[in-house]
Amino acid sequence: MDDGSMKEKLVSYIQDSHAMEMNVMRMLDSQIATTTDEEMRTRLQHHKGETERQIERLKERLRAHGQEPNRLKDVPALLGALTKGIGDAVRSDKPAKNARDGFVTEQMEIAAYELLERLAHRAGDEETAKVARANLEEEQLMADFIASTWDKVVDLTLEEDGITA
Repeated sequence: MDDGSMKEKLVSYIQDSHAMEMNVMRMLDSQIATTTDEEMRTRLQHHKGETERQIERLKERLRAHGQEPNRLKDVPALLGALTKGIGDAVRSDKPAKNARDGFVTEQMEIAAYELLERLAHRAGDEETAKVARANLEEEQLMADFIASTWDKVVDLTLEEDGITA
């Protein structure tokens, strides 16, 4: 792969990551709005701040390559998140399903940043590799937090339905 093709591929991955994080921002809004547990809401709000910073870091890397976020990638991601948000508002078992969906999303983000970091190294773009690593570490912390709450979200879900264990 020539340098031009490598750069194009790297920019595409950065744009994909940006679109993914734009989607996550809307998902976090939905989860924050439907979460009644204060500890979990606080952690979600904290992660929303991290996600905002991740988006800015990705935009900086795109600008370093003379590019901007790709609206053709961002818009479908945002529409998907908005549709999911409507479903989240009316579904039952919100604590458990929010945690499940959040955990799956974190795993997808972790995989995306693992790939971005490796591609950035191969392209010789150590700054993008650092951004990918920083974002990945924040996603891993969030995934670990969610994983630590499985019992709690089951309890909250049962409580929501008036079921005692």
